[in-house]
Amino acid sequence: MTDIDAHPQDDSGDQAALARKQRLGRIQFRSWRRGFREADMVLGPFSDQVAPTLTDAELDQLELLIDEEDQWLYGWIIERDPTPPEFETPVMAKVRAFMREHVAAEVGKGIG
Repeated sequence: MTDIDAHPQDDSGDQAALARKQRLGRIQFRSWRRGFREADMVLGPFSDQVAPTLTDAELDQLELLIDEEDQWLYGWIIERDPTPPEFETPVMAKVRAFMREHVAAEVGKGIG
């Protein structure tokens, strides 16, 4: 006679991991294909390298940022334009730090 496991497997962890992976994929796609090259060069690598380390709340902040128009968002990132208070978040600080530390170095090597 075959043993029957009366305890169904809990795959909620797998589902949560899959949902996060899909969310990160959407963020990466939107970050790399903005239609504004300078924004692509900052947000694309940021989404690849930093976004996977962000909390869900930080991903919420990132998604709000990437919903904004490129010319405004890029102006806030490079601090050319004043950033509205609702977008002056810890994630914006991380994007700016990433740009200064990583993107500027790549531009110096000839990216873009």
